[in-house]
Amino acid sequence: MTVEYADAGVRPRHLSDYLLSRGRPVVDLRSAADLMGLDLHAAADAMVRLRKAGLMFSPARGLYVAVPPEYRLWRAVPAMDFIDPMMAANSRQYYVALLSAAELHGAAHQRPQVFQVMVDKILADRDFGRVRIRFYSREHLPAVPVVSVNSSSGTVRVSSPAATLLDLSSRPGYAGGLSNVATVIAELVAETGLSADAVLGAASAFPQSSLRRLGWIMDLVDAPLDRDLIASRLAEHSTERAHALLDARGQRRGRSDKRWGLVVNAEVEPDL
Repeated sequence: MTVEYADAGVRPRHLSDYLLSRGRPVVDLRSAADLMGLDLHAAADAMVRLRKAGLMFSPARGLYVAVPPEYRLWRAVPAMDFIDPMMAANSRQYYVALLSAAELHGAAHQRPQVFQVMVDKILADRDFGRVRIRFYSREHLPAVPVVSVNSSSGTVRVSSPAATLLDLSSRPGYAGGLSNVATVIAELVAETGLSADAVLGAASAFPQSSLRRLGWIMDLVDAPLDRDLIASRLAEHSTERAHALLDARGQRRGRSDKRWGLVVNAEVEPDL
């Protein structure tokens, strides 16, 4: 990361406020050293002191984020404000996913307790004070449709509304279970005005079982989009001979739903 600044020689104790006042809260060690007019060793020592004082924090090695006054009791900032440079520092492709993405798209029925991020390779979960980040890996991540959402440090990759629906139906265990997923899906479709074509377009990046489960849930909550179109496309292009399980972790016994090609092996009760 290389950042150009108008002047140098910033006193270390003023570095956080200096960065915040210029709207560039994220800095690497080399840029911080240049700003303070210090060599790398002295700059690293200064950053340790600033971290202990709660003025800066480090989400990845060699990466530092200025902490505004309103978050200094946290000793960190919200994950949206550093997740993109953090992922770059860790050489990971990513997008904000599941309940965190749903909240960003307007489905705020239940605020997620952790910040959920999908990555292309396994990455250990991270906690920074009150900020808790949970990572989930998946293959073919670049194929998933994303949108850019602004943050204080730039832009953040977030799964598109349609991809968010499919992620939720793929991994309900990471989103409070099927009943909570059904609640969020109903709200997300209502908030975003999604079309069936958008869902079908995103579905190519997911297993067909994800779309089958999503279709069944959308029928359950009477989602206002063309569900018949989705069902007919599934029937035309099915590549799965056996019925999928509504609850992938549940028993293999249950009612057969031919419309969606599912074994309904769970009770789903959305909060609507």
